[in-house]
Amino acid sequence: MKRFILEQLIKWKESKYRKPLILKGARQIGKTYILQQFGEENYEGVAYFNFDHDEDLYNLFHNTKDPKRILEQLSFIYGKAIIPGKTLIIFF
Repeated sequence: MKRFILEQLIKWKESKYRKPLILKGARQIGKTYILQQFGEENYEGVAYFNFDHDEDLYNLFHNTKDPKRILEQLSFIYGKAIIPGKTLIIFF
């Protein structure tokens, strides 16, 4: 089933003026699922980070505000390099 949201996510990805995306909605309606599907179809990698299951993620953002350092640490946790424009990062 093709969802309207996928078309909107592709428009977001292709925009040269895009900013971080915040997807809000009720619980258990498929937000995470659709983002993972979108990432698998449109990016080389999908780095998924769940703050509920990893307190170190919270500490990472609490201890530094340097984007380069945060990206390095996220890459370490992900187990692969996070490449801008090629890796979709999902925070949950």
